[in-house]
Amino acid sequence: MTGANRKKKSVLWSKVKAPHCEGFKQWCRRRLPILEWALHYNLSENLLPDTVSGIMLAVQQVTQGLAFAILSSVHPVFGLYGSFFPAIIYAIFGMGSHVATGTCALTSLISANAVERLVPSSSQNLTKQSNTSILGLSDFEMERIGIAASVSFLGGVIQVAMFALQLGGATFLLTEPVISAMTTGAATNVLTSQVKHLLGMKIPYISRPLGLFYLYTYVFENIKSVRLEALLLSLLSIVVLVMVKELNEQFKKKIKAVLPVDLVLVIAASFACYYTDMENTYGLDVLGHIPKGIPSPRPPSMHVLSAVITEAFGVALVGYAASLALAQDSAKKFKYSVDDNQEFLAHGLSNVISSFFFCIPSAAAMGRTTGLYSTGAKTQCVLASIIVVGLKGMLIQFRDLKKYWNVDKIDWGIWVSTYIFTICFAANVGLLFGVVSTIAVVIGRFPRAKTLNIKNMNEMEFKMKTEMDGETQQQVKIISINNPLVFLNAKKFHADLMDIIQKEHASNQPFDDTNKCEQNSLLNSLSNGNCIEEASQPCPEERTCSVVLDCSGLAFFDSSGVSVLVEVCRDCQSRSVDVSLAHCTASLVKAMQYFGNLDSEKPIFFKSVSAAISDIHSNKARQNLSKLSEQSEV
Repeated sequence: MTGANRKKKSVLWSKVKAPHCEGFKQWCRRRLPILEWALHYNLSENLLPDTVSGIMLAVQQVTQGLAFAILSSVHPVFGLYGSFFPAIIYAIFGMGSHVATGTCALTSLISANAVERLVPSSSQNLTKQSNTSILGLSDFEMERIGIAASVSFLGGVIQVAMFALQLGGATFLLTEPVISAMTTGAATNVLTSQVKHLLGMKIPYISRPLGLFYLYTYVFENIKSVRLEALLLSLLSIVVLVMVKELNEQFKKKIKAVLPVDLVLVIAASFACYYTDMENTYGLDVLGHIPKGIPSPRPPSMHVLSAVITEAFGVALVGYAASLALAQDSAKKFKYSVDDNQEFLAHGLSNVISSFFFCIPSAAAMGRTTGLYSTGAKTQCVLASIIVVGLKGMLIQFRDLKKYWNVDKIDWGIWVSTYIFTICFAANVGLLFGVVSTIAVVIGRFPRAKTLNIKNMNEMEFKMKTEMDGETQQQVKIISINNPLVFLNAKKFHADLMDIIQKEHASNQPFDDTNKCEQNSLLNSLSNGNCIEEASQPCPEERTCSVVLDCSGLAFFDSSGVSVLVEVCRDCQSRSVDVSLAHCTASLVKAMQYFGNLDSEKPIFFKSVSAAISDIHSNKARQNLSKLSEQSEV
């Protein structure tokens, strides 16, 4: 009995242990994405292009790392560290395969507020100038990086805490107009902060509200102090950077490996700076000595955490919002998914761990992520030019104003107001204002939404018979949208609809002789966004399915809703699924046509469901006649 009991216990233990092991493996793959993609990495196809891209990105990281360190008011070498450690950590924990994490203009500008406030430039002469044993830098420089590392550490802790609280699900509040306006406003502030380097002026640091206007007032009042040499060098650098970037973009499809012109310019400018002695001859600021090697880890200054909590929240929220937007755009383009909550963990650990290696706060940078390569040199006015040109991707988002005006004028108003709050106060203030404004607008618009009228079910029924080697039928699935389509439910709408289409497209079950079109009610309740499917009958894989979206219940929409509808149409076309939209208002048709080119060979907008079904029937009849004529000729 004892042996039998032991055998039963061992079997029971093995059954209990196996699910736990499987669950642990799934947890590791979910929290360590590198375990998932590294096992399926194709060396023969991906190694060479990844190596070339990595080299180009590394060159860009060097120049931008130096520039963003100056933007963060710390020694340039710390920008190099900030370009190295966060990228490695994000590669392990992050899900954005095409996201370039490292030094970032937005987070650098936020951390500069804490650095200038706690260790101002005026205190440099009062601080002991002896070199420390760490990196051979002065106590003043080490105090400054201590503040920036503390901002990075606390910002990362906040992001990890948000991951633990599963707040990634709340990212639907970060709508496209809010992110676009916030990043554009922050880019404007970054551009303003570089005016002193571009003009070679000595301008006091201004961090109070409306500081942008005070700074430009100071510049115009002291316009005579502009150094002509710095201005000419800045303009020349910007022209060269823009020209090289545009040429790279124009010929990147024709040339497999683009010449690293940025590295050539770095070397050329370094030699010019050294042999002409620009610092003494023209009075231009240069970087000077860059320490070698990587320092030993050291904890950030914990005693200042309470003093930098405002900037830490700014880094956590603004950095995450901008990074997530880039990750989602890349995922949409390259057809993979990104876990919003996992991104909190990835960026949080990138900031926390990197802070022990004297790194400034990190995030994903738009210029590097989108593959727009920058160039640069080693003088500070040229580094300022690097920052200015690197902001091009953010600044050209002003073009979004025309899009939002044509799609939804309320989104246009939110964009403008968010941008104004960002440039007048700070990026985190603008982000908070944009989110609150978006929620308030939706709350105000929903009570005015009209309820869906009862449909005449005779209109919903349609029998399709074709004559081709007997009777075959085509499935027509009618889906009614019974609520406004806005940022709150847009993602759920897309997921539910594509789930229905995938199930229908993958099924191989046969039809009865006569079928009725099925009506589905999508998003009946905004609170749960469930899709109720009635009497679903699958489409044969060899036959084309057709989907009719009944928009008569779509009371109103915003840019997020229009974007999702356009994405649905494109996804259906890629799956060989015919999609039609019925009962569309003129504003919806105009918004969808303006928001994206649908590339459809046949019309997709119809006045009624019956008109859409008739068009489907006509197209099917024409196809059958064409096939019959081909067979008769044979």
